Amino acid sequence: MNQLIGTGVAIVTPFDQQKNIDFNALAKLIDYIIDGGVNYLVTLGTTGETPVLSTEEREEIVQFTFEHVAGRLPVVVGIGGNDTRHILHELERFPLDQAAAILSASPYYNKPSQEGLFQHYKTIAAHSPHPIIVYNVPGRTGRNIEASTSLRIAHEVENVIGIKEASGNLEQCMQILKKRPAGFMVMSGDDNLALPQMACGMDGIISVAANAFPREFSNMIDLCIQNRYSEARNINDQLMEAYDLMFAENNPAGIKAFLHEMGLIENELRLPLVPLSESIRQKVSDYLMK
Repeated sequence: MNQLIGTGVAIVTPFDQQKNIDFNALAKLIDYIIDGGVNYLVTLGTTGETPVLSTEEREEIVQFTFEHVAGRLPVVVGIGGNDTRHILHELERFPLDQAAAILSASPYYNKPSQEGLFQHYKTIAAHSPHPIIVYNVPGRTGRNIEASTSLRIAHEVENVIGIKEASGNLEQCMQILKKRPAGFMVMSGDDNLALPQMACGMDGIISVAANAFPREFSNMIDLCIQNRYSEARNINDQLMEAYDLMFAENNPAGIKAFLHEMGLIENELRLPLVPLSESIRQKVSDYLMK
C-alpha cells in the first residue's frame, strides 16, 4: 500500500450558517488540499465531526468525495465506533467501491479489554471489503491499544495493513516500529510529534494541520522520508505555533478557524462543539498575517 505512505489529510466537514453540510466549500477544500501535493485523503475521520453527522449525511459525504476527487488521489474512509455489529452493517451499506482502505477508530466509552480490542479488529477485518487501518486515539476513546495488542493484530490479522498511532507515547510507537511485520504501516496521528516520529521510522501521518497547510506539511514529511531532517525541522519550526493554536481548545474548532481565516470555509460547527474563543481566534489571524 505504498499509495498511503507520506501525508494523508483528515478532511473537515464544512457547514453553512444553517449548520447544513456545505458541499461547495468541501469541493473547494478538496481541490486546495490536492493542489498542495499531499499523498491521500481521509474522509469521515474524527476531524470531520462524524459524531454529529447522520448515517445518511456520512454516506453523502463519501459519495461526494469520491466523485469530486475523481481518482486524483486515494481516499481512505473512516468507519469506526463502539458497536462491532453496527460497523459490519456500515461496511455493507456505505458506498465503498473506490475506497483505498478503511480507517477504524477503536471503540470509545465502553472501554473493552485488550482481548476485546483484538477481537473487535479481527471481526471487522474478516468482514471488510477493503484493508483496515487501526486508529488508536486514547485521548478520545478512553482506552489505549497497547503496543502488544497492536503487534498481535499486525502479525495475526491478515486484512489489517497499518495503524494510525495518536497515543502521543513515543516509547509505545517505537515498540510497534521495532517489532512490526514487513509491510505493516505505522502512521502518526499527532501533527506536533510527526517530525520525531518520522525519525523513529514511521511511514507518514494522517494530519489535521495539512487541511490548512498541505504544501508545507507534505514537504516536511517528504523531507523526513528522504532523511533530510535539518530542512524538515525548519518547516516544523514554522508550524509549531499553528499546532498549538489548532489544538488549544478543540479539534476541529482550531483547524476550522484557520480555514475560515483563509477564506475556504465558514467558521461553523455543530453542537456540542463551538468555534474558538475570540482571544484564540485573534491569535490565529495574527499567525496567518505573519
